[in-house]
Parts: sequence; C-alpha cells; structure tokens
Amino acid sequence: MPNTTWLITGASRGLGMETVRRLRQLLQTPTNTVFGTCRSPSTATELAALVSSPGTLYIVKLDVTDEVSIKAAANEVFKLLNGAGLDYVLNNAGINRGDDLAFNFTPSALSDMMATNALGPALVSRYLLPAIERSDRRVIMNMTSRLASIGSDYGTIDACYCMSKIALNMLTYKQARQHPDLIPIVLEPGWVKTDMGGPGAEIEPA
Repeated sequence: MPNTTWLITGASRGLGMETVRRLRQLLQTPTNTVFGTCRSPSTATELAALVSSPGTLYIVKLDVTDEVSIKAAANEVFKLLNGAGLDYVLNNAGINRGDDLAFNFTPSALSDMMATNALGPALVSRYLLPAIERSDRRVIMNMTSRLASIGSDYGTIDACYCMSKIALNMLTYKQARQHPDLIPIVLEPGWVKTDMGGPGAEIEPA
C-alpha cells in the first residue's frame, strides 16, 4: 500500500490540533505520514503525544508570517519525504485580531491578518510546490471563513479578517487557474469553539 502524506499548518491548537486528532485514525496505519507544523514545537505537548502512533508524525517548526521560517520548514519536509510527494496540504493557521470596522481599524491589525491568513498560505504552498507536484493527489486545502462571503451579508463585523479571507479565496482560485493539475480548494468549517471562535460558537471542534 502506498504511503499517504499530509501537512497541516497551525497544528498545535484549535482546528489544526483537532484535525491531527482526527488524523490519528490515519496514524494507526503505518503507511500514513503527517507533518504537523507550529511556531513552537517545544511547547506543543498535545501534538507531541501523538508521535508514538504506528503511523509517522513529524512536528516541524514553521511560522507562517516568516518567509525564512517557511523556506526552512519546506526544506526539512523535502528531506524527510526523501523524494516522495506531498498528497494533502492544509493551510489552517490563521488569526483574527478582533472585531473592527471598515472605517475603524489599525493598519497593524490588517497587516498582521493579511500576512497570516493570506500571504502565509500563499508562501507555504509556493515553497512546498515541488513536493506537491510529485504526488498523485496534489490537494491544497485553504481554510476560509463564511465571513468572507459578500453574498452572505454579515454586515460590518471583522472587516480586516474578512478582507484577509477574501484574499485567501482569490489565492485558491488563482492557484487552480495556474496549475490545473493541482486540486486547490477552500474549506469552511463553520463557527467553531476554538480560541479564535470563542465559547459562544455554534459547533464543537470535533
């Protein structure tokens, strides 16, 4: 049976951590390999607890706001893959600095969210492309938000976050147009009870 490979950004908390937990079922199969990336592997204790699974879990240091970190992480993944392809990339890492408005936001908040939520996934996908192209699956999953839908009309809330996720949606479209051989898609998980979503969200992470 061929090996199946996954890479997940922001894997130490929130939806990233929950995705790895779901993938734990995959990790029960020795032919599955998961790269869980996070900014601080030394403090990612929940993620580290899954390393002993029959499948292979590598914890890779990656800060999606730092191009040098992204390049270094990609090189580490290439070495660990040893010529194999990367089947699934989940660009999950994201931030929301809080509720702001179109005429009431700070430039730093918009810059931070664009860097994390749009530029980060763009660079992660770009630097991992050689490994993605070696795969038979070639799936890039970009975690979006319903708030990025103009048609859904969510009003004035979270202006900077919405702008960053709209940029991510357009990135996904452009990735698909440039590389018809890839499968770039957006995923919308709903309003989830994570650190970002808060306790009043609609659904549990599972």
